[in-house]
Amino acid sequence: MRKIAVLGSTGSIGTQTLDVVSRMPDEFEVVGLAAGNNVDLLLEQVRAFKPKWVSAGNETLADRIRAEVPSGVRVLSGESGLTEIASRSGADYVVCSLVGSLGLKSTLAAIEAGADIGLANKESLVTAGHLVMDKAKSKGVSVLPIDSEHSAIFQCLNGEDVSAIRRLIVTASGGSFRHLGREALAGVTVEDALKHPNWSMGAKITIDSATMVNKGLEVIEAHWLFGLPYDRIDVMLHPESIVHSMVEFVDTSVMAQLGNPDMRVPIQYALTYPQRAVSPASPLDLLKQGTLNFKPMDFDRYPCLRLAYEAGRSGGTATTVYSAANEVAVARFLRKEIPFLAIESIIENVLSKHAGIPAPDLETILETDAWARSEASASEV
Repeated sequence: MRKIAVLGSTGSIGTQTLDVVSRMPDEFEVVGLAAGNNVDLLLEQVRAFKPKWVSAGNETLADRIRAEVPSGVRVLSGESGLTEIASRSGADYVVCSLVGSLGLKSTLAAIEAGADIGLANKESLVTAGHLVMDKAKSKGVSVLPIDSEHSAIFQCLNGEDVSAIRRLIVTASGGSFRHLGREALAGVTVEDALKHPNWSMGAKITIDSATMVNKGLEVIEAHWLFGLPYDRIDVMLHPESIVHSMVEFVDTSVMAQLGNPDMRVPIQYALTYPQRAVSPASPLDLLKQGTLNFKPMDFDRYPCLRLAYEAGRSGGTATTVYSAANEVAVARFLRKEIPFLAIESIIENVLSKHAGIPAPDLETILETDAWARSEASASEV
């Protein structure tokens, strides 16, 4: 039985992870749960799964949890709580589904403790891919992708020679505003942006999907997960989100992974790999689906994806700046402080001010992250 900790347990990926785990009680024991401010849901999860380690967003919330759980449960809070659960709860598998760069330290701590990682926190690789992958290699642990796109590529590469890859093709739905030209984006609202046509996700990732930042983060993540240069990682628009990604090989063969949009499938695969298990997801009926559409990516329509490629090719701290500036810009948009199109202008503005640092250590990454956040917060639009 695997001992599992879920960081970000009350979010979209976290709740779906626990749904998957609940269907396999003989396979997994939940030893740790960490969340932010949704204490009501966290308490429900604690009652259902009975972990010995729990963490909330701050000490006030942790005090509330302590009053409602058995005395044997260790209740922590904040970033230190995340790190302790990742490294000291006894978990041999840690699902990192935190949003943003908050997941970096706890991911590194889990790897240092020898736990395998189910990674849904793409920002960990975007901000510090070289540190995460080097540490995973040195500790002999696996980093298994939970994002549907990277899971698809991972599945297509099973048993294949990596040297035979010609390119990776990451698919993109186009997000909430895929039917709109740029001229129509100036007045879109937060409420409109949060209506993703295919997936049910958290607020930040849904906005990132609309700006195509999410796909930019996935391109950078794919670079680190699969070791390919950016000129061999392409993005293709696929509105139906049925083909989750593809791999083209040197003999021109293309392998794809298909399925209905349901995150429980890649989550379960990451948890049970290399085995497969029966899934609660609805099976794909291609006859009913009928048609699949594919379109080339328009970098003028989605400049945030262009910026991601530029940051990735620059390397070093540029991707840290890209991710941090976006986090702040999205938060400002969700608070209705800035218009939708200001997200991309803030990212570009902060990147233009940054002098990249190659091969940064963790301290440099954290300092760069803080600088980018400050610049993005002060950036006028």
